Amino acid sequence: MDMHSVVDENVVGGTVVVGKANVAPADVIAVARGNARIELSEDALAEMAGSRARIDALAAEPRPVYGVSTGFGALAVRHIDRPLRAQLQRSLVRSHAAGMGPQVEREVTRALMFLRLKTLASGRTGVRPVVAETMAAILNAQITPVVHEFGSLGCSGDLAPLSHCALTLMGEGVAYGPDGAVRPAGELLAEAGIAPVELAEKEGLALINGTDGMLGMLVMAIADLSRLFTTADITAAMSLEALLGTEKVLQPELHAIRPHPGQAASAGNMLAVLQGSGLTGHHQDDAPRVQDAYSIRCAPQVAGAGRDTLSHAQLVADRELAAAVDNPVVLPDGRVESNGNFHGAPVGYVLDFLAIAAADLGSIAERRTDRLLDKNRSHGLPPFLADDPGLDSGLMIAQYTQAALVSENKRLAVPASVDSIPSSAMQEDHVSMGWSAARKLRAAVDNLARILAVELTASARALDIRVAAGNGPLAPATAAAVAAARAAGVAGPGTDRFLAPDLDAAAEFVASGGLVAAVETVTGPLA
Repeated sequence: MDMHSVVDENVVGGTVVVGKANVAPADVIAVARGNARIELSEDALAEMAGSRARIDALAAEPRPVYGVSTGFGALAVRHIDRPLRAQLQRSLVRSHAAGMGPQVEREVTRALMFLRLKTLASGRTGVRPVVAETMAAILNAQITPVVHEFGSLGCSGDLAPLSHCALTLMGEGVAYGPDGAVRPAGELLAEAGIAPVELAEKEGLALINGTDGMLGMLVMAIADLSRLFTTADITAAMSLEALLGTEKVLQPELHAIRPHPGQAASAGNMLAVLQGSGLTGHHQDDAPRVQDAYSIRCAPQVAGAGRDTLSHAQLVADRELAAAVDNPVVLPDGRVESNGNFHGAPVGYVLDFLAIAAADLGSIAERRTDRLLDKNRSHGLPPFLADDPGLDSGLMIAQYTQAALVSENKRLAVPASVDSIPSSAMQEDHVSMGWSAARKLRAAVDNLARILAVELTASARALDIRVAAGNGPLAPATAAAVAAARAAGVAGPGTDRFLAPDLDAAAEFVASGGLVAAVETVTGPLA
Protein backbone atom coordinates (compact mmCIF):
# COMPACT_ATOMS: atom_id res chain seq x y z
CA MET A 1 0.00 0.00 0.00
CA ASP A 2 1.24 3.47 -0.90
CA MET A 3 0.95 5.67 2.20
CA HIS A 4 0.90 8.78 0.05
CA SER A 5 -2.09 7.60 -1.97
CA VAL A 6 -4.04 7.39 1.27
CA VAL A 7 -3.21 10.98 2.09
CA ASP A 8 -4.05 12.13 -1.44
CA GLU A 9 -7.71 11.20 -1.06
CA ASN A 10 -8.14 13.74 1.73
CA VAL A 11 -7.11 16.74 -0.37
CA VAL A 12 -9.69 18.55 -2.44
CA GLY A 13 -9.11 20.76 -5.43
CA GLY A 14 -9.94 24.43 -5.95
CA THR A 15 -8.02 27.11 -7.80
CA VAL A 16 -4.47 28.31 -7.18
CA VAL A 17 -3.50 31.69 -8.63
CA VAL A 18 0.19 31.92 -9.47
CA GLY A 19 1.56 35.45 -9.43
CA LYS A 20 5.06 36.81 -9.71
CA ALA A 21 5.54 36.36 -5.93
CA ASN A 22 6.08 33.07 -4.12
CA VAL A 23 3.43 30.42 -3.51
CA ALA A 24 2.51 28.72 -0.21
CA PRO A 25 3.11 25.09 0.77
CA ALA A 26 -0.64 24.55 0.76
CA ASP A 27 -0.71 25.61 -2.91
CA VAL A 28 1.86 22.94 -3.80
CA ILE A 29 -0.15 20.24 -2.03
CA ALA A 30 -3.43 21.42 -3.55
CA VAL A 31 -2.01 21.09 -7.07
CA ALA A 32 0.06 17.94 -6.49
CA ARG A 33 -2.48 15.94 -4.51
CA GLY A 34 -5.77 17.70 -5.01
CA ASN A 35 -5.64 18.47 -8.75
CA ALA A 36 -6.36 22.13 -8.06
CA ARG A 37 -6.69 24.27 -11.18
CA ILE A 38 -4.03 26.87 -11.88
CA GLU A 39 -4.48 30.42 -13.08
CA LEU A 40 -1.67 32.84 -13.95
CA SER A 41 -2.12 36.38 -12.66
CA GLU A 42 -1.90 39.42 -14.90
CA ASP A 43 1.13 40.73 -13.05
CA ALA A 44 2.97 37.45 -13.67
CA LEU A 45 2.17 37.54 -17.39
CA ALA A 46 3.36 41.15 -17.58
CA GLU A 47 6.56 40.38 -15.66
CA MET A 48 7.35 37.47 -17.99
CA ALA A 49 6.74 39.59 -21.07
CA GLY A 50 9.06 42.30 -19.73
CA SER A 51 11.93 39.96 -18.96
CA ARG A 52 11.46 38.18 -22.28
CA ALA A 53 12.06 41.47 -24.08
CA ARG A 54 15.45 41.62 -22.40
CA ILE A 55 16.31 38.07 -23.58
CA ASP A 56 15.22 38.92 -27.12
CA ALA A 57 17.52 41.94 -27.08
CA LEU A 58 20.46 39.83 -25.93
CA ALA A 59 19.69 37.20 -28.56
CA ALA A 60 20.12 39.84 -31.25
CA GLU A 61 23.60 40.80 -30.06
CA PRO A 62 26.73 39.28 -31.61
CA ARG A 63 28.38 38.52 -28.27
CA PRO A 64 27.75 35.05 -26.76
CA VAL A 65 25.37 34.87 -23.77
CA TYR A 66 25.18 31.63 -21.80
CA GLY A 67 21.92 29.76 -22.36
CA VAL A 68 20.80 32.23 -25.01
CA SER A 69 23.39 31.85 -27.75
CA THR A 70 25.79 29.20 -26.41
CA GLY A 71 25.84 25.50 -25.66
CA PHE A 72 25.41 24.28 -22.09
CA GLY A 73 27.55 23.05 -19.22
CA ALA A 74 30.99 22.02 -20.42
CA LEU A 75 29.85 22.81 -23.99
CA ALA A 76 29.15 26.48 -23.23
CA VAL A 77 32.26 27.55 -25.16
CA ARG A 78 30.45 27.24 -28.51
CA HIS A 79 28.51 30.17 -29.94
CA ILE A 80 25.30 29.06 -31.67
CA ASP A 81 24.02 31.03 -34.67
CA ARG A 82 20.41 32.26 -34.57
CA PRO A 83 18.99 29.81 -37.16
CA LEU A 84 20.11 26.91 -34.96
CA ARG A 85 18.90 28.15 -31.60
CA ALA A 86 15.45 26.53 -31.67
CA GLN A 87 17.20 23.27 -32.44
CA LEU A 88 19.61 24.00 -29.57
CA GLN A 89 16.71 24.19 -27.12
CA ARG A 90 15.03 21.05 -28.48
CA SER A 91 18.32 19.17 -28.38
CA LEU A 92 18.91 20.24 -24.79
CA VAL A 93 15.55 18.90 -23.63
CA ARG A 94 15.72 15.69 -25.64
CA SER A 95 19.25 14.82 -24.53
CA HIS A 96 18.60 15.66 -20.90
CA ALA A 97 15.40 13.57 -20.75
CA ALA A 98 17.59 10.59 -19.90
CA GLY A 99 16.01 9.25 -16.73
CA MET A 100 15.94 5.57 -15.90
CA GLY A 101 14.34 3.26 -13.39
CA PRO A 102 10.86 3.14 -11.86
CA GLN A 103 8.38 5.90 -12.63
CA VAL A 104 7.95 8.37 -9.78
CA GLU A 105 4.59 9.08 -8.22
CA ARG A 106 2.13 11.32 -10.02
CA GLU A 107 2.04 13.79 -7.13
CA VAL A 108 5.82 14.25 -7.31
CA THR A 109 5.70 15.11 -11.01
CA ARG A 110 2.79 17.52 -10.54
CA ALA A 111 4.63 19.21 -7.67
CA LEU A 112 7.84 19.68 -9.63
CA MET A 113 5.94 21.01 -12.68
CA PHE A 114 3.97 23.43 -10.53
CA LEU A 115 7.09 24.70 -8.80
CA ARG A 116 8.87 25.21 -12.13
CA LEU A 117 5.77 27.10 -13.29
CA LYS A 118 5.99 29.24 -10.15
CA THR A 119 9.56 30.20 -11.04
CA LEU A 120 8.66 30.92 -14.66
CA ALA A 121 5.89 33.23 -13.41
CA SER A 122 8.40 35.22 -11.35
CA GLY A 123 9.75 36.77 -14.54
CA ARG A 124 13.32 35.96 -13.57
CA THR A 125 13.82 33.22 -16.18
CA GLY A 126 13.11 35.17 -19.36
CA VAL A 127 10.63 32.74 -20.93
CA ARG A 128 7.65 33.89 -22.98
CA PRO A 129 4.26 33.88 -21.23
CA VAL A 130 3.07 31.14 -23.62
CA VAL A 131 5.49 28.67 -22.02
CA ALA A 132 3.98 29.17 -18.57
CA GLU A 133 0.46 29.18 -19.96
CA THR A 134 1.09 25.85 -21.70
CA MET A 135 2.50 24.29 -18.54
CA ALA A 136 -0.55 25.45 -16.57
CA ALA A 137 -2.84 24.03 -19.26
CA ILE A 138 -1.10 20.64 -19.10
CA LEU A 139 -1.47 20.52 -15.32
CA ASN A 140 -5.11 21.57 -15.56
CA ALA A 141 -5.75 18.84 -18.12
CA GLN A 142 -4.26 16.33 -15.65
CA ILE A 143 -1.63 15.25 -18.13
CA THR A 144 1.36 14.01 -16.15
CA PRO A 145 4.74 13.38 -17.81
CA VAL A 146 6.43 10.07 -17.09
CA VAL A 147 9.42 10.86 -14.86
CA HIS A 148 11.92 8.26 -13.69
CA GLU A 149 13.62 7.61 -10.38
CA PHE A 150 17.19 8.21 -11.51
CA GLY A 151 18.66 11.14 -13.41
CA SER A 152 19.06 14.02 -10.98
CA LEU A 153 22.23 14.85 -9.06
CA GLY A 154 20.53 17.83 -7.46
CA CYS A 155 22.73 20.44 -9.09
CA SER A 156 22.01 22.52 -12.18
CA GLY A 157 18.58 21.57 -10.94
CA ASP A 158 16.69 18.30 -11.16
CA LEU A 159 17.78 18.07 -14.78
CA ALA A 160 16.49 14.73 -16.06
CA PRO A 161 13.13 14.83 -14.20
CA LEU A 162 12.41 18.37 -15.40
CA SER A 163 13.54 17.50 -18.92
CA HIS A 164 10.96 14.73 -19.15
CA CYS A 165 8.36 17.35 -18.21
CA ALA A 166 9.72 19.84 -20.75
CA LEU A 167 9.53 17.14 -23.39
CA THR A 168 5.77 16.93 -22.81
CA LEU A 169 5.47 20.69 -23.41
CA MET A 170 7.10 20.08 -26.79
CA GLY A 171 4.54 17.36 -27.54
CA GLU A 172 7.16 14.62 -27.32
CA GLY A 173 7.79 11.66 -25.04
CA VAL A 174 5.11 9.89 -23.03
CA ALA A 175 2.78 10.94 -20.25
CA TYR A 176 -0.12 9.73 -18.16
CA GLY A 177 -3.50 10.89 -19.35
CA PRO A 178 -6.34 11.84 -16.99
CA ASP A 179 -7.34 8.16 -16.95
CA GLY A 180 -3.89 7.06 -15.77
CA ALA A 181 -2.93 5.36 -19.04
CA VAL A 182 0.51 6.10 -20.51
CA ARG A 183 0.33 7.43 -24.07
CA PRO A 184 2.36 9.63 -26.44
CA ALA A 185 2.37 13.18 -25.09
CA GLY A 186 1.50 14.63 -28.50
CA GLU A 187 -1.75 12.67 -28.61
CA LEU A 188 -2.72 13.75 -25.11
CA LEU A 189 -2.02 17.43 -25.85
CA ALA A 190 -4.03 17.26 -29.07
CA GLU A 191 -7.03 15.74 -27.30
CA ALA A 192 -6.88 18.48 -24.67
CA GLY A 193 -6.60 21.20 -27.32
CA ILE A 194 -3.12 22.24 -26.18
CA ALA A 195 -0.61 23.34 -28.80
CA PRO A 196 2.97 22.12 -28.21
CA VAL A 197 5.53 24.83 -27.52
CA GLU A 198 8.25 25.62 -30.06
CA LEU A 199 11.00 26.61 -27.65
CA ALA A 200 12.88 29.87 -28.27
CA GLU A 201 16.22 31.07 -26.89
CA LYS A 202 16.88 30.11 -23.26
CA GLU A 203 13.50 28.50 -22.76
CA GLY A 204 14.69 24.91 -22.74
CA LEU A 205 17.28 25.78 -20.13
CA ALA A 206 14.73 27.67 -18.03
CA LEU A 207 12.43 24.65 -17.99
CA ILE A 208 15.00 22.28 -16.50
CA ASN A 209 17.28 24.36 -14.25
CA GLY A 210 15.60 24.22 -10.84
CA THR A 211 15.38 22.42 -7.50
CA ASP A 212 11.67 21.83 -8.04
CA GLY A 213 11.56 18.04 -7.64
CA MET A 214 13.41 17.92 -4.35
CA LEU A 215 11.50 20.97 -3.08
CA GLY A 216 8.12 19.49 -3.99
CA MET A 217 8.97 16.28 -2.17
CA LEU A 218 10.18 18.30 0.83
CA VAL A 219 6.92 20.25 1.03
CA MET A 220 4.85 17.06 0.91
CA ALA A 221 7.10 15.27 3.41
CA ILE A 222 6.73 18.15 5.87
CA ALA A 223 2.94 17.89 5.63
CA ASP A 224 3.03 14.11 6.12
CA LEU A 225 5.52 14.23 8.97
CA SER A 226 3.56 16.95 10.77
CA ARG A 227 0.65 14.52 10.94
CA LEU A 228 2.87 11.61 11.94
CA PHE A 229 4.56 13.50 14.79
CA THR A 230 1.14 14.20 16.29
CA THR A 231 0.23 10.56 15.72
CA ALA A 232 3.41 9.48 17.53
CA ASP A 233 2.45 11.59 20.55
CA ILE A 234 -0.90 9.78 20.64
CA THR A 235 0.54 6.28 20.33
CA ALA A 236 3.20 7.10 22.93
CA ALA A 237 0.47 8.24 25.32
CA MET A 238 -1.50 5.04 24.65
CA SER A 239 1.59 2.94 25.38
CA LEU A 240 2.31 4.92 28.55
CA GLU A 241 -1.24 4.31 29.75
CA ALA A 242 -1.18 0.61 28.85
CA LEU A 243 2.13 0.21 30.73
CA LEU A 244 0.70 1.93 33.82
CA GLY A 245 3.24 4.72 33.49
CA THR A 246 3.12 8.11 35.12
CA GLU A 247 2.00 11.25 33.35
CA LYS A 248 3.81 13.44 35.90
CA VAL A 249 6.84 13.65 33.58
CA LEU A 250 4.62 15.53 31.13
CA GLN A 251 3.96 18.50 33.41
CA PRO A 252 4.53 21.83 31.60
CA GLU A 253 6.86 23.18 34.27
CA LEU A 254 9.31 20.32 33.66
CA HIS A 255 9.52 21.18 29.97
CA ALA A 256 9.68 24.92 30.56
CA ILE A 257 13.10 24.54 32.17
CA ARG A 258 14.43 23.01 28.93
CA PRO A 259 12.73 25.37 26.53
CA HIS A 260 12.69 23.47 23.25
CA PRO A 261 9.32 24.30 21.67
CA GLY A 262 8.86 20.92 20.03
CA GLN A 263 9.41 19.11 23.32
CA ALA A 264 6.78 21.24 25.06
CA ALA A 265 4.33 20.62 22.22
CA SER A 266 4.75 16.85 22.35
CA ALA A 267 4.46 16.75 26.13
CA GLY A 268 1.35 18.89 25.91
CA ASN A 269 -0.18 16.56 23.37
CA MET A 270 0.51 13.48 25.48
CA LEU A 271 -0.86 15.13 28.61
CA ALA A 272 -4.04 16.13 26.78
CA VAL A 273 -4.52 12.59 25.46
CA LEU A 274 -4.07 11.09 28.94
CA GLN A 275 -6.42 13.50 30.71
CA GLY A 276 -8.87 11.54 32.86
CA SER A 277 -7.05 8.19 32.75
CA GLY A 278 -7.55 5.81 35.63
CA LEU A 279 -4.50 3.76 34.66
CA THR A 280 -1.66 6.27 34.83
CA GLY A 281 0.26 6.95 37.99
CA HIS A 282 -0.01 3.40 39.35
CA HIS A 283 3.54 2.39 38.55
CA GLN A 284 4.18 1.29 42.15
CA ASP A 285 1.11 -0.94 42.46
CA ASP A 286 2.46 -4.26 41.14
CA ALA A 287 6.21 -3.81 41.55
CA PRO A 288 8.54 -1.02 42.69
CA ARG A 289 9.29 1.29 39.78
CA VAL A 290 10.93 4.60 40.55
CA GLN A 291 10.86 5.83 36.95
CA ASP A 292 9.48 4.70 33.61
CA ALA A 293 11.86 3.52 30.89
CA TYR A 294 13.38 6.08 28.56
CA SER A 295 11.15 5.11 25.63
CA ILE A 296 8.18 6.22 27.77
CA ARG A 297 9.68 8.99 29.89
CA CYS A 298 11.70 10.62 27.11
CA ALA A 299 9.06 10.40 24.39
CA PRO A 300 8.50 14.20 24.34
CA GLN A 301 12.23 14.88 24.18
CA VAL A 302 12.73 12.64 21.13
CA ALA A 303 9.54 13.57 19.29
CA GLY A 304 10.10 17.21 20.24
CA ALA A 305 13.56 17.25 18.70
CA GLY A 306 11.99 15.91 15.54
CA ARG A 307 9.34 18.61 15.65
CA ASP A 308 12.00 21.29 15.91
CA THR A 309 13.82 19.70 12.97
CA LEU A 310 10.55 19.88 11.07
CA SER A 311 10.24 23.59 11.91
CA HIS A 312 13.72 24.21 10.51
CA ALA A 313 12.83 22.26 7.37
CA GLN A 314 9.71 24.39 6.95
CA LEU A 315 11.84 27.54 7.20
CA VAL A 316 14.11 26.25 4.43
CA ALA A 317 11.13 25.22 2.30
CA ASP A 318 9.53 28.65 2.70
CA ARG A 319 12.74 30.35 1.61
CA GLU A 320 13.04 28.06 -1.39
CA LEU A 321 9.40 28.66 -2.31
CA ALA A 322 10.21 32.37 -2.37
CA ALA A 323 13.20 31.77 -4.66
CA ALA A 324 13.52 31.99 -8.44
CA VAL A 325 16.07 29.32 -9.33
CA ASP A 326 17.53 29.43 -12.85
CA ASN A 327 20.83 30.10 -14.58
CA PRO A 328 21.25 32.64 -15.98
CA VAL A 329 18.56 34.83 -14.42
CA VAL A 330 17.02 38.12 -15.50
CA LEU A 331 17.40 40.51 -12.57
CA PRO A 332 14.79 43.19 -11.85
CA ASP A 333 17.12 45.87 -13.27
CA GLY A 334 17.34 43.98 -16.58
CA ARG A 335 20.78 42.45 -16.15
CA VAL A 336 21.17 38.81 -17.15
CA GLU A 337 23.63 37.10 -14.83
CA SER A 338 25.00 33.61 -14.34
CA ASN A 339 24.82 32.18 -10.82
CA GLY A 340 24.91 28.99 -8.75
CA ASN A 341 21.49 29.17 -7.12
CA PHE A 342 20.51 25.86 -8.69
CA HIS A 343 22.69 23.97 -6.20
CA GLY A 344 20.37 21.92 -3.99
CA ALA A 345 22.46 21.87 -0.80
CA PRO A 346 19.99 23.85 1.36
CA VAL A 347 17.16 21.51 0.45
CA GLY A 348 19.27 18.34 0.47
CA TYR A 349 20.53 18.96 3.99
CA VAL A 350 17.07 19.26 5.55
CA LEU A 351 15.76 16.28 3.56
CA ASP A 352 18.54 14.21 5.11
CA PHE A 353 17.92 15.74 8.54
CA LEU A 354 14.24 14.78 8.36
CA ALA A 355 15.16 11.20 7.45
CA ILE A 356 17.23 11.05 10.65
CA ALA A 357 14.33 12.39 12.72
CA ALA A 358 11.90 9.93 11.12
CA ALA A 359 14.25 7.03 11.80
CA ASP A 360 14.65 7.94 15.46
CA LEU A 361 10.94 8.49 16.00
CA GLY A 362 10.28 5.03 14.59
CA SER A 363 13.04 3.58 16.73
CA ILE A 364 11.59 4.81 20.02
CA ALA A 365 8.09 3.69 18.99
CA GLU A 366 9.39 0.17 18.37
CA ARG A 367 10.97 0.08 21.83
CA ARG A 368 7.60 0.91 23.39
CA THR A 369 5.94 -1.82 21.34
CA ASP A 370 8.51 -4.37 22.45
CA ARG A 371 7.91 -3.40 26.06
CA LEU A 372 4.17 -3.96 25.66
CA LEU A 373 4.83 -7.50 24.38
CA ASP A 374 7.40 -8.57 26.99
CA LYS A 375 5.71 -10.04 30.09
CA ASN A 376 8.79 -9.23 32.16
CA ARG A 377 8.42 -5.50 31.46
CA SER A 378 4.74 -4.97 30.68
CA HIS A 379 3.47 -4.98 34.28
CA GLY A 380 0.85 -7.66 34.07
CA LEU A 381 0.07 -7.93 30.37
CA PRO A 382 0.15 -11.41 28.78
CA PRO A 383 3.20 -12.41 26.69
CA PHE A 384 2.97 -10.86 23.22
CA LEU A 385 -0.58 -9.78 24.14
CA ALA A 386 -1.64 -13.28 23.11
CA ASP A 387 -5.03 -14.74 23.99
CA ASP A 388 -3.56 -18.09 25.12
CA PRO A 389 0.23 -17.66 25.20
CA GLY A 390 2.01 -20.66 23.79
CA LEU A 391 -0.99 -21.75 21.77
CA ASP A 392 -1.27 -18.20 20.39
CA SER A 393 1.64 -15.99 19.31
CA GLY A 394 -0.28 -12.74 19.55
CA LEU A 395 1.61 -9.76 18.12
CA MET A 396 5.04 -11.41 18.21
CA ILE A 397 5.65 -11.17 14.47
CA ALA A 398 3.98 -7.78 14.13
CA GLN A 399 6.91 -6.51 16.20
CA TYR A 400 9.32 -8.34 13.86
CA THR A 401 7.79 -6.46 10.95
CA GLN A 402 8.01 -3.20 12.85
CA ALA A 403 11.65 -3.91 13.69
CA ALA A 404 12.41 -4.58 10.02
CA LEU A 405 10.87 -1.23 9.09
CA VAL A 406 12.87 0.51 11.83
CA SER A 407 16.07 -1.06 10.55
CA GLU A 408 15.25 -0.01 7.00
CA ASN A 409 14.70 3.57 8.15
CA LYS A 410 18.08 3.57 9.85
CA ARG A 411 19.65 2.70 6.51
CA LEU A 412 17.58 5.39 4.79
CA ALA A 413 18.87 7.92 7.35
CA VAL A 414 22.39 7.70 5.91
CA PRO A 415 22.73 11.15 4.32
CA ALA A 416 22.75 11.51 0.56
CA SER A 417 23.94 15.11 0.64
CA VAL A 418 27.50 14.17 1.61
CA ASP A 419 27.83 11.93 -1.44
CA SER A 420 28.77 14.42 -4.15
CA ILE A 421 29.95 12.92 -7.44
CA PRO A 422 31.43 15.03 -10.29
CA SER A 423 29.83 15.24 -13.72
CA SER A 424 29.83 17.18 -17.01
CA ALA A 425 33.57 16.88 -17.65
CA MET A 426 34.27 18.33 -14.17
CA GLN A 427 32.32 21.53 -14.87
CA GLU A 428 29.72 20.31 -12.39
CA ASP A 429 32.28 19.03 -9.91
CA HIS A 430 30.16 19.26 -6.75
CA VAL A 431 26.51 18.29 -6.57
CA SER A 432 23.89 18.10 -3.81
CA MET A 433 22.19 14.73 -4.36
CA GLY A 434 19.04 16.45 -3.06
CA TRP A 435 16.74 14.45 -5.33
CA SER A 436 18.15 11.23 -3.89
CA ALA A 437 17.70 12.58 -0.37
CA ALA A 438 14.07 13.34 -1.18
CA ARG A 439 13.40 9.93 -2.69
CA LYS A 440 14.68 8.08 0.37
CA LEU A 441 12.81 10.43 2.72
CA ARG A 442 9.55 9.50 0.99
CA ALA A 443 10.29 5.84 1.70
CA ALA A 444 11.16 6.67 5.31
CA VAL A 445 7.88 8.55 5.78
CA ASP A 446 5.90 5.58 4.44
CA ASN A 447 7.80 3.27 6.78
CA LEU A 448 7.23 5.55 9.76
CA ALA A 449 3.47 5.44 9.21
CA ARG A 450 3.60 1.64 9.28
CA ILE A 451 5.83 1.62 12.39
CA LEU A 452 3.37 3.82 14.27
CA ALA A 453 0.52 1.64 13.02
CA VAL A 454 2.11 -1.37 14.74
CA GLU A 455 2.46 0.59 17.99
CA LEU A 456 -1.18 1.61 17.70
CA THR A 457 -2.22 -2.01 17.15
CA ALA A 458 -0.26 -3.16 20.21
CA SER A 459 -1.22 -0.33 22.55
CA ALA A 460 -4.90 -0.53 21.61
CA ARG A 461 -4.90 -4.28 22.27
CA ALA A 462 -3.10 -3.76 25.59
CA LEU A 463 -5.63 -1.14 26.65
CA ASP A 464 -8.51 -3.48 25.80
CA ILE A 465 -6.84 -6.17 27.94
CA ARG A 466 -6.51 -3.74 30.86
CA VAL A 467 -10.20 -2.82 30.59
CA ALA A 468 -11.24 -6.49 30.39
CA ALA A 469 -9.22 -7.12 33.57
CA GLY A 470 -11.22 -4.49 35.41
CA ASN A 471 -8.56 -1.78 35.30
CA GLY A 472 -9.31 1.73 34.23
CA PRO A 473 -11.13 3.72 33.22
CA LEU A 474 -9.21 4.68 30.08
CA ALA A 475 -8.66 8.31 29.30
CA PRO A 476 -11.57 9.50 27.15
CA ALA A 477 -9.16 10.36 24.32
CA THR A 478 -7.45 6.97 24.29
CA ALA A 479 -10.83 5.27 24.51
CA ALA A 480 -11.86 7.24 21.41
CA ALA A 481 -8.63 6.18 19.68
CA VAL A 482 -9.26 2.50 20.41
CA ALA A 483 -12.89 2.71 19.28
CA ALA A 484 -11.94 4.47 16.04
CA ALA A 485 -9.21 1.92 15.33
CA ARG A 486 -11.71 -0.88 15.79
CA ALA A 487 -14.15 0.85 13.46
CA ALA A 488 -11.36 1.20 10.90
CA GLY A 489 -10.79 -2.54 10.81
CA VAL A 490 -8.07 -3.00 13.41
CA ALA A 491 -9.45 -5.93 15.42
CA GLY A 492 -8.95 -6.23 19.18
CA PRO A 493 -7.74 -9.06 21.40
CA GLY A 494 -8.59 -12.66 20.61
CA THR A 495 -7.20 -15.87 19.27
CA ASP A 496 -4.63 -15.70 16.51
CA ARG A 497 -5.89 -14.72 13.07
CA PHE A 498 -4.53 -13.55 9.73
CA LEU A 499 -2.81 -10.43 11.02
CA ALA A 500 -1.65 -8.62 7.87
CA PRO A 501 -5.12 -7.12 7.10
CA ASP A 502 -5.26 -5.64 10.61
CA LEU A 503 -1.84 -4.03 10.15
CA ASP A 504 -2.79 -2.68 6.73
CA ALA A 505 -5.96 -1.19 8.18
CA ALA A 506 -3.96 0.39 11.00
CA ALA A 507 -1.45 1.83 8.53
CA GLU A 508 -4.20 3.36 6.41
CA PHE A 509 -5.88 4.73 9.55
CA VAL A 510 -2.62 6.37 10.64
CA ALA A 511 -1.59 7.74 7.23
CA SER A 512 -5.03 9.20 6.54
CA GLY A 513 -4.98 11.19 9.77
CA GLY A 514 -7.87 9.14 11.15
CA LEU A 515 -6.21 8.53 14.51
CA VAL A 516 -5.48 12.22 15.05
CA ALA A 517 -9.02 13.16 14.03
CA ALA A 518 -10.56 10.63 16.42
CA VAL A 519 -8.52 11.85 19.38
CA GLU A 520 -9.15 15.52 18.62
CA THR A 521 -12.90 14.95 19.00
CA VAL A 522 -12.07 14.67 22.70
CA THR A 523 -8.98 16.83 23.19
CA GLY A 524 -9.61 19.56 20.66
CA PRO A 525 -6.81 20.49 18.23
CA LEU A 526 -3.43 19.01 19.08
CA ALA A 527 -0.08 20.55 18.15
